[in-house]
Amino acid sequence: MRLRLLALLPVLALAACGTSTGTEDAGPTRTVKHAMGETKVPMTPKRVVVLDTDKLDTMVSLGMAPIGAAQAGENQTWPEYLGSALSATKPVGTLQQPNIEAIMALKPDLILGSKFRQAAFYDKLSKIAPTVFTEKVGVTWKENFLLDAEALGKKEQASGLLSAYEQRAKALGGKFGKLSVSIVRFMPTEIRMYGPESFSGIVVGDAGVQRPEAQRLADQDDKRFGKLSQENIAKADGDAVFYSAYGEAAAKSQATVTGGPLWKNLAAVQAGHAHDVDDEIWMTGIGVTAAGKILDDLEKYLSPLA
Repeated sequence: MRLRLLALLPVLALAACGTSTGTEDAGPTRTVKHAMGETKVPMTPKRVVVLDTDKLDTMVSLGMAPIGAAQAGENQTWPEYLGSALSATKPVGTLQQPNIEAIMALKPDLILGSKFRQAAFYDKLSKIAPTVFTEKVGVTWKENFLLDAEALGKKEQASGLLSAYEQRAKALGGKFGKLSVSIVRFMPTEIRMYGPESFSGIVVGDAGVQRPEAQRLADQDDKRFGKLSQENIAKADGDAVFYSAYGEAAAKSQATVTGGPLWKNLAAVQAGHAHDVDDEIWMTGIGVTAAGKILDDLEKYLSPLA
């Protein structure tokens, strides 16, 4: 009997660790309100795991790096636009299917995720470490940035970065406010036009740039994106077109469509104002650094049209 009890001790110890919120030895804590309720987080988190791409941008923007992060299913690498900041970050599954065991092994003191993507995993995650979830993705990117920064103890710094971005965007609006630009994304199985409530659509709107009528998505409740086909690709036209592809399969589709006659008939294409841009920046970045790089693209490519 004694031997059986001794054998059970490591298992019981592991189970106890699994139900910990990670705050017992973390020192002083703060309470953060978020999409799943309220959570006590360390005053200065040191070992952070993030489960969505916007949180990668957030941490690097704030001069930090996560110890672990989930990756987009179609792109199993870290975003190049963030440079070498993530060189030591370990992968912990995908956005839709985070690897609980890999996260536990990293012994995080804070986990940042999204209710939209990972609600089903919240209970398991919160037993590993204090877990803070934002509500949505894309449309609320500024609110998400500030909430994640609050959990990281960097809200004041984040507010300053967001204010600087908005001031720059407003200044660009004075130059490009009369132009109308199109945003198109090639997916593995479809083509999308991105509307005013997508991340890139919000950034373009902040810069005072207009959108083609079809891409305002006035007849849709969800104004993040609408679908295109090769036959109605004319809806992708504008004074300039910014397009990208999500993954290798989508890149092949993009090459086929952009090599075809209907795409080549677009006025923006014929005028040389269709631009293949970085999907990691325009679509999956969803943060203040990515937003600044979209402004860079707008300034670079729209200046000749202003």
